[in-house]
Amino acid sequence: MRFDPPLRADNYHDSFGNFCYVISAPMGRLNLSSEFLVHDDGEPDVVAFGAEQHALEDLPVEVLIYLLGSRYCETDRLSILAWSLFGQLPKGWSLVQAICDYVCDRITFGFQHANPRRTAWDAHTERVGVCRDFAHLAVTLCRCMNIPARYCTGYLGDIGVPPDASPMNFIAWFEVYLGGRCYTFDARHNKPRIGHILMARGRDGTDVAIVTSFGPCTLVSFSITAEEIA
Repeated sequence: MRFDPPLRADNYHDSFGNFCYVISAPMGRLNLSSEFLVHDDGEPDVVAFGAEQHALEDLPVEVLIYLLGSRYCETDRLSILAWSLFGQLPKGWSLVQAICDYVCDRITFGFQHANPRRTAWDAHTERVGVCRDFAHLAVTLCRCMNIPARYCTGYLGDIGVPPDASPMNFIAWFEVYLGGRCYTFDARHNKPRIGHILMARGRDGTDVAIVTSFGPCTLVSFSITAEEIA
């Protein structure tokens, strides 16, 4: 991470394993930037139709937190809806896919719909949002159906798909715990993609904010560029 003007930064790993920087920002404009090279195997996200859902008593204790409600994922408000929609479906991979199908059909994507205060319940009611709203709603419905689900944020270039004319941006997706491991799902695009570059994981967007500030802070601008290198 580069700071302009230069700053001293402490760092640590949070409770979700994310690498975090801590700075004391001076008054005035501060530029933060980073550049890195990531090696990806070039394969789409893994699809495992046979991945089974664990019984609650068989889940590892470290994934239990991803069954609980959180700031943007109100399991208490959506539980009855989730069971009415998905309670009769087979458990496991197909259940998660059914949830993704529902969320993808339910919400209309648009950058103009961005709202940092929108929760999963709000997204379901308003039926509009950005990628984080798709992820929050899908995560919440999975948790309601006893599937551990965690929110992911990172980057996704237009690799293996037609170029998107929209500006590059951060993207949110989610992971579920099935069959003894975590699998990637993307409720917005709702199909396996190449090159999900993970930046951070957590319960929801609260845990993986780009910046958490203590005091007045105004975002002036930001940009992300992802390029495929031969």
